[in-house]
Amino acid sequence: MKYVGMHSLIQRNNTLSVLLLLGFPAILLGAVWLFMAAINYFGNSRGYDEYGYAQNFLDTDAVNYSFIQVVPWVLGGVALWFIIAYFTNTSMIKHAVRATPLARRDNPRVYNIVENLTMACGMPMPEVNVVDDPQLNAFASGIDEKTYTVTVTTGLLERLNDDELAGVIGHELTHIRNKDTRLLITSIVFVGIISTVMTLLVRMLWNTFVYGGGRSRSSSEKGNGLSIAVVMLIGVVCAAIAYLFTLLTRFAISRKREFMADAGGAELCGNPMALASALRKISGDPGLQDVGRDDIAQMYIIHPQALSGGSISGFFSRLFSTHPSTEERIRLLEQY
Repeated sequence: MKYVGMHSLIQRNNTLSVLLLLGFPAILLGAVWLFMAAINYFGNSRGYDEYGYAQNFLDTDAVNYSFIQVVPWVLGGVALWFIIAYFTNTSMIKHAVRATPLARRDNPRVYNIVENLTMACGMPMPEVNVVDDPQLNAFASGIDEKTYTVTVTTGLLERLNDDELAGVIGHELTHIRNKDTRLLITSIVFVGIISTVMTLLVRMLWNTFVYGGGRSRSSSEKGNGLSIAVVMLIGVVCAAIAYLFTLLTRFAISRKREFMADAGGAELCGNPMALASALRKISGDPGLQDVGRDDIAQMYIIHPQALSGGSISGFFSRLFSTHPSTEERIRLLEQY
């Protein structure tokens, strides 16, 4: 595998990722318009045809007018939500994996490897965290120089030699250098927003069915309850569609970034075979499985769930995977 023209590849990948990220607000606003159009369509009727079916119609002018009125509120709410989640994400990740900072005196070997690699590529020294886990894994996180962090498990430190560990750390430092961590956190926050909206709509729909259909209610009240249920159902469908597209976008961003990080890590440590060997060891016993947060697992050098197999066809397996095939990553590194 040739890494000539690495800068051009990074630029092209960054451009594609930015375009993908711009799709998140577009998907959200598209779901809002679709929801409002569906409500307008089912709320407008010219009466009933000869078979007793309602003749509904869509008033696009009314939908567009209402959409323009609600857009500032939607964007404002999402922006506020995004800012809060964006700047608290680093501390939330550290708390979720139960990581502790690692100083030079705690493990001079690891600290020196990180320091030497950062000096070689001219980047500031990130914080180094360690998770007490006998299995192997590592990830990078953070949104700026104050929060950039490389997190490793104790099993990784104990079972990899210096060259293999340098390859893994070089991979994670490349994620930081390429702004991958900032990009992935951005996509994770957007997916989280839409996922939360979808969950709330499902709960509201459930409550409408459970508490809104008692026998003691009058016909008009039952009709109102049914109308609310229809509105909520439309909202759930719209949110589900938006969530699916944002999820696929997030996965696509992650897969592209892993190949680039492998290439950069191999170049930084100067030994692609060592990184290939490390990936082979990690895939045999991936750690951090107990965290229970798939959004965080997306940042691992190897996602534990990606190795569990299953009955899903190869196409859908690749489509919904956050990481490319480990075998493919190793094969490309061994061709260096």
